[in-house]
Amino acid sequence: MIIKIVVLFLVAMGVLAMFGKLKYPGQQRIESMKCPRCGRYRLGKSPCDCNGKG
Repeated sequence: MIIKIVVLFLVAMGVLAMFGKLKYPGQQRIESMKCPRCGRYRLGKSPCDCNGKG
């Protein structure tokens, strides 16, 4: 009985790991909204105000 519970737990963890690696639609767009220097999100089309401090 204990072995069955452990096996089901491991299978459930494997399924959750597979779902965690999925790429969601629009994820590329969200990553491109970050400042490449400091990593903060940029609002609008203006440049980030970090001025290379990050």
